[in-house]
Amino acid sequence: MKKEISIRNEISQLKQVAGFVDEIGKELCLDGELQMNLNLVLEEMVSNIIRYAYPQAADDSIGLKAESDGKQITLTLTDQGREFDPTQMGDLDTDVNPAERKTGGMGIFIVKNMMNQVTYQRVNGKNVVIMKKDIR
Repeated sequence: MKKEISIRNEISQLKQVAGFVDEIGKELCLDGELQMNLNLVLEEMVSNIIRYAYPQAADDSIGLKAESDGKQITLTLTDQGREFDPTQMGDLDTDVNPAERKTGGMGIFIVKNMMNQVTYQRVNGKNVVIMKKDIR
């Protein structure tokens, strides 16, 4: 299985992402929990790109590709925004009261803990985040 979409860097495009995950879930016969987790991961990563990678009101696109061999799914996000490596974010101290914790980083923490592997590359001026999850 291989699917690919391109969306605009607008929050309203998260509906497209959810539809994309739905298609993948049906095609791969994923259980509801796994599909929900993949949707959460992509929603978190795409919304971070939209909010932080581009200057305000910049119009650009975000590429999303999904590939699977039936045992593992690989999700690749590509954008031309500011360089940012989410794998370099330190782990959150989950023992700290959330009200006392610094803002930011929780989404990336969730992504890194839900996926089996998260890698980053900067290729030809583009951020490329590759996330892998065992599905069988």
